[in-house]
Amino acid sequence: MIYSKILKITHWTWFFCNVLFFLSCGKIKDSLRADIFSDMTTKLKIEFHHEAGNNDEYHMPESIGSGVAIFDSNNDGLVDIYFLNGYKHKKNTLSSNELFVQTNDNTFENKTDESGLGSTQYSMGVAIGDINNDGYQDVYCSNVGSDQLFLNNGNGTFSDISTAAGIKNQEWGCSVIFFDYNQDAYLDIFVTNYLNYDSLQFCTDRAGRQDYCGPKSYIGVPDILYKNMGDNTFTNVSDYSNISNLNGKGLGVVSNDFNSDGLADIYVANDGEANFLWTNQGNGKFIENAVAMGAAFNMVGAAEAGMGLAIGDVNADKNMDLFVTHLRGETNTLYIKTDWGFEDMTDQYSLNRDNISLTGFGTSFIDYDNDTDLDLIVANGRVTRGFLLQENPNPGYWDFYAEPNLLYSYHKKYGFTAVWSDCGDICQQMNNSRGLASGDINNDGKIDIVVNNTGGLGKIYINTIPVNHSWLIIDAINPEYNRQDIGANVTVYTELHEITKPVINGSSFLSSNDIRLHFGLGDASIVQNVKVRWADGIEEDFGTFKVNQQVKLEKGKSTFN
Repeated sequence: MIYSKILKITHWTWFFCNVLFFLSCGKIKDSLRADIFSDMTTKLKIEFHHEAGNNDEYHMPESIGSGVAIFDSNNDGLVDIYFLNGYKHKKNTLSSNELFVQTNDNTFENKTDESGLGSTQYSMGVAIGDINNDGYQDVYCSNVGSDQLFLNNGNGTFSDISTAAGIKNQEWGCSVIFFDYNQDAYLDIFVTNYLNYDSLQFCTDRAGRQDYCGPKSYIGVPDILYKNMGDNTFTNVSDYSNISNLNGKGLGVVSNDFNSDGLADIYVANDGEANFLWTNQGNGKFIENAVAMGAAFNMVGAAEAGMGLAIGDVNADKNMDLFVTHLRGETNTLYIKTDWGFEDMTDQYSLNRDNISLTGFGTSFIDYDNDTDLDLIVANGRVTRGFLLQENPNPGYWDFYAEPNLLYSYHKKYGFTAVWSDCGDICQQMNNSRGLASGDINNDGKIDIVVNNTGGLGKIYINTIPVNHSWLIIDAINPEYNRQDIGANVTVYTELHEITKPVINGSSFLSSNDIRLHFGLGDASIVQNVKVRWADGIEEDFGTFKVNQQVKLEKGKSTFN
């Protein structure tokens, strides 16, 4: 009892301190240099507004938001941006998802109408993957209702093949991933489903005003696993695989080989309930093992409001660690991979302070300054009404839900430290942020960020920090499959560092990152070796590389002896 009271006081102390801090930031932000992430949305000719559909009825999907994807839709070597949208009638026109295609001058053109990706459903999550191994990236959109699968036709257009492909998820779908769980060379699909939503449920805030309901008002539903049959069709194998045995409230998902047996496992962040860690048995079945592996609860054994997920090797031991974003009043949680599973080491890595008053959603491990260490970015925004955190004489509906995003810099000695003064526009602007995707948008060797803001403008934040460190970008291709080798791990060796990253195409919150691997190399003048452990377990050395370039590594084509 004494502990809980102290904890509550600590939480509220942090809350009011942060309120004062953010208000002060709003007053001085014009004098700060935006020298890390700068808002280049207008300069890049992107105009997107997320329509949450708010009409004073407080439907819960409005508070969850939508995702965003960074991917090369037309194989021209330039990444494009796909924003997912909500639902709102506006001048007799339905809001739609929008595709922005990058041109040779590094600006973007809206190609939504031509592409066929302009879904008008209430879209939530997006996953990118090549389902038929033709070398072109296909798109899966989870929706509040029927999900959609779009096949890339290879000419800048996409076809909705959902019905023919056997995609029949009618639940409230959220984050989605493509991965190959049965090692048959074809990418399968895992969809997190949220809860059984009843729009007639009425909820209020502490002042008695109507506000968005939380997940405790509803029951969870099972997630879905679709097996790729190799002919552009999918079979729902949720029952056979055991995935449907448990109801959850899934919001985030990522796949990796978490127990080092060579098989793709699945980690699901559940909202207010124990997280799932489905370990692959190699026979088409999975066993839920999160409690035994230490990744179901936080350090005191409590379930938290799991939202977004980041995966990366924080402590440079070549094992993938997990970061989960949560509701305000809870810390975000860092699970460090150990020999036996995972350990909550949020406190040890100094991630237990700055986010206590914020609600985290999209997130990604990034090396924003190319110093070899994994830094961290978190998109924040409330799900219930709160204080204004930025001076605004005419606040809009979503301003009372807006929060600043967080950028952390990692130092081996101190852990993660919040970057305030020179973070740039991504931290200084106040939005109700949800989906976040990371990648090198302009191919300059620095990681950029795209954010989808609920009820607000989609934002492109370009990394404008001066380049003082070397870098390497790697695309790991399996030519037999004609696509990136999802499930592979790539290790870059320099004189002082060994950096390992996984080839995955989904994490964060409702979003999909640039699938190319970005390596910050610090002061290295040459890469001594690149080792790829392909998804089938075969290891291949590719030898030395010059720094500051993009390279494509193809399985079986190394000339290094």
